[in-house]
Amino acid sequence: MRIKRPTAVEVARAKAALAKFVDTTDAETRAVLKEFPTLVEVRVPRPNSAIVPGLAPFFRQKHQQNVAVAKQGKAKILFMGDSITDFWRNDNGPFAGKKVFEESFGKWNVANFGIAGYTTQGVLYRLQNGEGEGINPKAIMLMIGTNNTGRNTAPEIAEGIGAIVLDMQKRFIDSKILLHAVFPRGKADDPVRGKIAEINKAISRLHDGDRIHYLDIGEKFLDEDGNIPPDVMVDSLHPSQKGYEIWAKAVKQPLENLMRDR
Repeated sequence: MRIKRPTAVEVARAKAALAKFVDTTDAETRAVLKEFPTLVEVRVPRPNSAIVPGLAPFFRQKHQQNVAVAKQGKAKILFMGDSITDFWRNDNGPFAGKKVFEESFGKWNVANFGIAGYTTQGVLYRLQNGEGEGINPKAIMLMIGTNNTGRNTAPEIAEGIGAIVLDMQKRFIDSKILLHAVFPRGKADDPVRGKIAEINKAISRLHDGDRIHYLDIGEKFLDEDGNIPPDVMVDSLHPSQKGYEIWAKAVKQPLENLMRDR
């Protein structure tokens, strides 16, 4: 799942080769390159921000609330993600998931660590700074990545999700992970759909049928034209109550199976 990047030795070799090539050019070209050195240069791939743990200040309060829940060590299931997971808590408004949550998962001790606006790097930070300590869930439901689509490439996002899964495997050694494909968003012809498909193709390879169970329920949210009906996701991103009903129906049995298998 890691993106291949050049080593320091390989970068140095490339720079030496470029310098040697520039020395063979004519004097006029060398003068231009001396004045504008960035016209020809060895460009090292940018760091992948999706795997660099980070917490924005305005998320700190919710993070601390999650840390307090983790320390109690009571949760048997962990929901981890962004606003799509966070809004299981909403009891009113267009993105109300609470009623469905209580009907579908109320008998289970679920810790909902979804935080609206979160990214892969945010989840990594949270796991490494308290949310992954003291808790020993039987099953984890992870759905993350959509908030990275505006700033990261598909391979970068897939690497970020892979880093989270690896961290969870090491941190929660007895837990089973239900890894969701990133949900569809936007209209059928929105370019982001292609990026999401690429992400999901990559992370589907994490499925091992043992500790990691990949699940793609995206088509359940779509109509025959590939669009998301407004009664399912009014903004083509966040589930409505009907959307949460679709989600709950699709994952209840898989979660039960994972808890039973542990």
